[in-house]
Amino acid sequence: MQVIGQWVEDVPEFAIALARDFWPGPLTLIFKRSTLAQDFITGGQDTVGIRVPDHVVALALLEAFHNVGGRGIAAPSANRFGHVSPTTAQAVSDELSEYLKPEDQILDGGACAVGVESTIIDCTGEVPRILRPGGITPEMIEASTGVTPVFADTSDAEEIRVSGSLEKHYAPAAKVLLDQTPVAGQGFIAPSRRVTPTGVKRLAAPKNTDEFARDLYSALRKADELGLDEVVVEQPQGDGLAIAIRDRLMRASKGR
Repeated sequence: MQVIGQWVEDVPEFAIALARDFWPGPLTLIFKRSTLAQDFITGGQDTVGIRVPDHVVALALLEAFHNVGGRGIAAPSANRFGHVSPTTAQAVSDELSEYLKPEDQILDGGACAVGVESTIIDCTGEVPRILRPGGITPEMIEASTGVTPVFADTSDAEEIRVSGSLEKHYAPAAKVLLDQTPVAGQGFIAPSRRVTPTGVKRLAAPKNTDEFARDLYSALRKADELGLDEVVVEQPQGDGLAIAIRDRLMRASKGR
C-alpha cells in the first residue's frame, strides 16, 4: 500500500482489504489521483486506476523498472480501440505488428490465465462500485470487505471512464448473435454439452465457465480468421465469472 500512496489519495478500508486479498491478481482499483498521476496517465480525469498483475513476466518487468528508479508503468491494453482483446502474444502481434516500430518488443508470457479483463472497482465512494465485472466476482468482493458491492450505472454521463465500458466493445468483424440456434455457415460458441448443427463451424466448446472465459476471445478472433460473417454464442448462466462473460458478449453483439 506504500507504493499505492504515491499515486492516489483517500484509500478506504475496503480498498485495503481488496488489495491484500487479490493483489497480485485481475483487479483494478480506482482512486482519487495524487499529483504524481498526471493527465497523460489519467486521460484528464481526477481518478487513476491501479493494478498489480499476477504474472511472473509482468512482475519481473515492474521489478526491473523499479530498480532503475521507476514507480509504476502506465500502459493501455494491447489491442486497437473497440476490438477483441488479445489473450496471447500471437494475438497481440496479429493486432498491432503493422503499427509497431522495429525496436518495439512483445513479451510472451503465454496465454492469459483468466481470459477476460480485470474487475474494475471504484474506490472513491463509501462502498465498492463495480465499473467492469471480471475474474474477481461480487461474491469475492463482499467476502473480502464485508460490504455488498454495487454495479455502476454506465449510462451516467458523469461516470468514471474506464476500459471496456462503452456500449459497443470487444467486437470482432463478424456479427455476434446471442442465444440463438445456429444455422449452416455461422460460427458457434457454446458449452460442450451442445451439439453442433450440420454446416456450422464450432469455434469453442468450453466445459465450464472458467474455460468459457479463457476461450472466448480466441474463438471470436478465429471467426474473423475464417472469414465468418456471423457467430452465435450461447451465453453461460449464473453468477460469478458468468456475469463478466455476458457483459463482454453484450458489448460485442452491438458491433463496432
